[in-house]
Amino acid sequence: MTGQMSVINETSGAVLASSLDSAHDSRSRRRGWLGRKSAPQGEAIWILPCEAIHCFFMRFPIDVLFLDRELRVIAVRRSVKPWRIAVCLKADSVMEFPEGVIDATSTAAGDKIVVRPRENPMLEA
Repeated sequence: MTGQMSVINETSGAVLASSLDSAHDSRSRRRGWLGRKSAPQGEAIWILPCEAIHCFFMRFPIDVLFLDRELRVIAVRRSVKPWRIAVCLKADSVMEFPEGVIDATSTAAGDKIVVRPRENPMLEA
């Protein structure tokens, strides 16, 4: 279901991404946003299970949310630059966003994230 889901901060009602790619297997984890010149606006990647990410070989910074099993934000990392690592050993999963999404949506530790089907993905394509 690549791109068929959206990410919402249930606490504030803000839409963090209108398209979500899942990286739940080895191949999709390795691919991520590698090879792109920037993180696509409105998109996110959900890595599950995951407690640490790296930005080796990436060309741009990203925002990162570390989530628990209930999709509650337990740590926020803004603007993780290329060639850096971000870790939260308590995390169950990670969501990666284009740089600036965390500040633009005022997402913070304690917020509840929901993943739901996009309204009508066929009309948005």
